[in-house]
Amino acid sequence: MDLNNIHRIYFVGIGGIGMSAIARFFNEKGVQVSGYDRTSTALTKQLEAEGMQIHYTDDISAIDKEVNLVVYTPAIPADHEELTWYRNNGYEVVKRSDVLQEITRSLFAITVAGTHGKTTISTMIAHILRHSGYGCNAFLGGISVNYEKNFWSSDKQVAVIEADEYDRSFLKLSPDIAVLTAMDADHLDIYGTAASLEEAFIQYTSNIKPNGTLIARFGLHKNSELKAPNKLLYSLQNDAADIYATNIRMDKGGYEFDVVQQDWLIDNVRLYIGGMHNVENAVAAIAVAHLLGISSAKIKEAVADFKGIKRRFEYVVKADNQIYIDDYAHHPEELKALISSARALFPGKKCVVLFQPHLFSRTRDFANGFAESLSLADEVILLPIYPARELPIEGVTSKIIADKITKAQVQLLSKEAALSWIENNPAALLITAGAGDIDQLKAPIKTILTDKDNKSS
Repeated sequence: MDLNNIHRIYFVGIGGIGMSAIARFFNEKGVQVSGYDRTSTALTKQLEAEGMQIHYTDDISAIDKEVNLVVYTPAIPADHEELTWYRNNGYEVVKRSDVLQEITRSLFAITVAGTHGKTTISTMIAHILRHSGYGCNAFLGGISVNYEKNFWSSDKQVAVIEADEYDRSFLKLSPDIAVLTAMDADHLDIYGTAASLEEAFIQYTSNIKPNGTLIARFGLHKNSELKAPNKLLYSLQNDAADIYATNIRMDKGGYEFDVVQQDWLIDNVRLYIGGMHNVENAVAAIAVAHLLGISSAKIKEAVADFKGIKRRFEYVVKADNQIYIDDYAHHPEELKALISSARALFPGKKCVVLFQPHLFSRTRDFANGFAESLSLADEVILLPIYPARELPIEGVTSKIIADKITKAQVQLLSKEAALSWIENNPAALLITAGAGDIDQLKAPIKTILTDKDNKSS
């Protein structure tokens, strides 16, 4: 696959967050881009506005038959008619990860992997590189609030890539700098066991290029087995790590802190997004920037300007009497970090969490963990499970989480009933969380809360 000799390209599942970043990469190179997705979304409408041709029915008559390359996402069903036609008619058909593999081979690659935090850290790194003038091509798993995109290009032969562990696709990447954030059990429908997932992360670190560097979170279960020519360990505030934060102060829903690394100190770093876990994420991003030789002054300016990622501790409403946070959290550890950080930032406010479980298998495997994390709230509303790529599993519903929640009040509601409940039951600190389509509630909830605030004032 020679990326420089592609003139027409087709994406099956172009609206996915990872697929759309690659589509934008080719589009900005002047390649003719077209594709299919199941539904029209705000993101696909942006892609169309940028000049890409997209249709929304599985229809062989609508596809481009003059393309050099077809790219598909693993989320597409095996019996998809368009994908099958391309395969049966001799076209070069590759996974999204195959394209990223070629990009990491040809550019200086910074990849971020792990079961939590990879979207935030990769976006922070890419933002620091862009804001400082260093430059990079960014392939992200979320929409940067600063730039309203999940991809941007640069003449600099550097790529920042979110490395997705789903279906082992990240094992194709060859990074110069690899970040590893966490190895908690997840995607057990793919890996089978937590041990198998950990082995995949170990293999990820073994793919680092000669003389490359691994920046791994301090305290990972198998840190001693991670293979890399050079290794740095980062931490929130454990001074046994190579780089960590200290003197952390909470301020107006954000943080101020110093970052220490052996013979180097960057003081009074300001991060204006919430979540103590995001301070740790910033430490990892700062470690990468420092390794690249970016000055402390430019790092501080970039971090202070970082506005976050949509659906990652996103302040949808932020007022004295009302805080509304939306987050992608869909794993018990992510929920725990989200709720505990929000409560620490806004102590004394009644905390209501509206959560949509994602996948039947994940709900079954982590019901106890979800219940434990959600018990940190005062009240919990559970939506039905978002199935994504799965068929229902007998006996697995949101109720198996509800039955295990011990401290918070809990109820099972539909989306419509949840909106009605929010309208009639004010909560000073409201959180919506989940990786499904719960984000469709963000706009109507914002309207409810702001209308209520306008009426009260």
